[in-house]
Amino acid sequence: MDAGLKRELEEKVHAGERLTREDGIALYESDDLAWLGGLANEVRTRKNGDVVHFNVNRHLNMTNVCTASCAYCSFQRKPGEKDAYTMRIEEAVRLAKAMENDNLTELHIVNGLHPTLPWRYYPRSLRALKEALPNVSLKAFTATEIQHFEKISGLPADEILDELIDAGLESLTGGGAEIFDWEVRQHIVDHDTHWEDWSRIHRLAHSKGLKGPCTMLYGHIEEPRHRVDHVLRLRELQDETGGFHVFIPLRYQHDFVDMKDGKIRNRLQARTSMATGAEALKTFAVSRLLFDNVPHVKVFWVMHGVQTAQLALQYGADDMDGSVVEYKITHDADNYGTPNKLTRDDLLELIREAGFRPVERNTRYEVIREYPGPDASLRESPQPMRV
Repeated sequence: MDAGLKRELEEKVHAGERLTREDGIALYESDDLAWLGGLANEVRTRKNGDVVHFNVNRHLNMTNVCTASCAYCSFQRKPGEKDAYTMRIEEAVRLAKAMENDNLTELHIVNGLHPTLPWRYYPRSLRALKEALPNVSLKAFTATEIQHFEKISGLPADEILDELIDAGLESLTGGGAEIFDWEVRQHIVDHDTHWEDWSRIHRLAHSKGLKGPCTMLYGHIEEPRHRVDHVLRLRELQDETGGFHVFIPLRYQHDFVDMKDGKIRNRLQARTSMATGAEALKTFAVSRLLFDNVPHVKVFWVMHGVQTAQLALQYGADDMDGSVVEYKITHDADNYGTPNKLTRDDLLELIREAGFRPVERNTRYEVIREYPGPDASLRESPQPMRV
């Protein structure tokens, strides 16, 4: 990068000035990863100090039957396939109750687009789950699922969201975003929820008080300019609604597990390689620098591996997604034994090892409990790395 441009970008970041599309592309073109990390860490510290947030959550996928066949997805199954499943509501409640231990605060629910389940199944499920777990927040459904509910019910999203909120919904999930630019999206997505409908549904949800996450799936066939475009669309929507708590870069995964049944559903992996750790850190740093109006950036350790997730805390992230169990959408993030569960104590240790102070939050990013940071009396007590 030209020294003058580098100095100009530094001055913008130091002054808290909003970065442009051209700035974002230039940042991705920089080979100076330490410099990018330093800038992102400055912004991260300005917004969140030495805190790393986490929550104690569980994921529940009530069906993997899906009408869509998105090119990157290994989760979906067609009706009649050997390992296709759909839970009865009683079964979903029983499974959720079994997850209740350890002061669970959030249940994260995402499903396939089931072709024959009736619309009423979904609010009834939420109502039953909320009755069984009254102190657990229900974060459920992607914008893609909400549009699917519109199709199968004949109701507008406005009425659908009202009924789901009445049943206990506290937040939508951020899924279904992938990459918004049509140049890429037409090759990876096999459903009808694109930017116009994704933003419409989240705009409506925000107007009803459903604040939540937004996401980006990176590291497949997209280019850095597509990532920049994606973040800037979300930034503009955030300017309008203020409804996003957190931005979550999600690393595209190859199919390490599901292909064992002899069928490779992930049609991208033959021509892609997963993002390296360095590329992941660059994506976190540039996202943090561009997304100036969202308070938090989350690293989903299941998709990045534990060590890369710890490093991401030095590159703009201030949230380490919680104690996930049996996350079925992707598996084994680095193919080297990434666990599918971390306990509260595990998360506390990992955050302190990275040199930060753990703070447990709920779905609304309200503080549940603050914990001591690294022991400053120890000679080799870790500190946030100066990058």
